[in-house]
Amino acid sequence: MSGLLQDYLPLVIFIGVSLVIGLALLVAPFIVAFQQPDPEKLSAYECGFNAFDDARMKFDVRFYLVAILFIIFDLEVSFLFPWAVAFKEVGVFGFWSMMLFLGVLTIGFIYEWKKGALEWD
Repeated sequence: MSGLLQDYLPLVIFIGVSLVIGLALLVAPFIVAFQQPDPEKLSAYECGFNAFDDARMKFDVRFYLVAILFIIFDLEVSFLFPWAVAFKEVGVFGFWSMMLFLGVLTIGFIYEWKKGALEWD
C-alpha cells in the first residue's frame, strides 16, 4: 500500500504546486492592479474608432471583401506548403494542377483589384 502512495506522491505534489500557482495568478491582479482607472480606459474600443450605439448597424461591404480575400489567400498558402514538400512525387500533372489553381486565384485577385474592392476612399 505504501508503494502505491509513493508512486503517486509526485503527481500529488505536481497538482498541489499547480493549484498554488494558479490561485496566485488569479489573486495577484486584484492585489497589484490600479483600483481607479479613468473612463478612457474603461471605454470600448473598436478598430480605431469609438464603439457604435447600435450593434445592428450595417458594415461596409469592403470589410467582408477583405475578409474573403484573406481567407482565399490563406487557403492558397496552406495548399502550397504540402505541394512544395511533395513536389518530386506529384510530377508534371501535380505541377500543372497547381499552376491552374494559382492562375484561377490570380485572375480572381486581378478582377477584385480592377473592380476597386481594395480601395479605401
